[in-house]
Amino acid sequence: MPLTFLAADRDFAGTPPQVALPHAEQDFWRRPYRPGPWRVAAAAVTLLIAAYLLISALIIVMAGSPAGAVATLVTAVVAIGFALRLLRMGIWVSPRGLRRVGLLWTQTLRWREVTRVSTVQQPVKWLGLPRSVQGQALLVERRKGEALRTLLTDHNADFLARPDAFDRAADVLEAWAAENR
Repeated sequence: MPLTFLAADRDFAGTPPQVALPHAEQDFWRRPYRPGPWRVAAAAVTLLIAAYLLISALIIVMAGSPAGAVATLVTAVVAIGFALRLLRMGIWVSPRGLRRVGLLWTQTLRWREVTRVSTVQQPVKWLGLPRSVQGQALLVERRKGEALRTLLTDHNADFLARPDAFDRAADVLEAWAAENR
């Protein structure tokens, strides 16, 4: 079963994979990098907790307390949704534009709205925490409106201790921007 949210089995530099419907290629979003080990580990731990919650809901139902079982089951479903969204977070590209998927929101920017995508040296957050370290960040400048928040850093959950992966992802995103603008 292909895990489409991982997007690791696609060719990002060249042509898109075969699509069954010709009109579906236009909205085919792909991630130009693999999710990092920190993000995958956090999702795995969350899914493990959800498994325990599901077993707890079963035990609570057997004990005869349906209200407690429903609350535990809802908590497990929320944990599973959180883990799946955590794996989906990141930057996605298509011929139509650039999409930044966050935990609770998604922001899409068409290529014609982008003036420049560049890598800069600046203080960046370490794993999204308040602590800042010197690192590289990928920035997008828009034609109109305020600048986007930093897209990728070499110290986030996808690229910590993987500088080569950050360089490849930044190069691919810059190439997509140059080609589609």
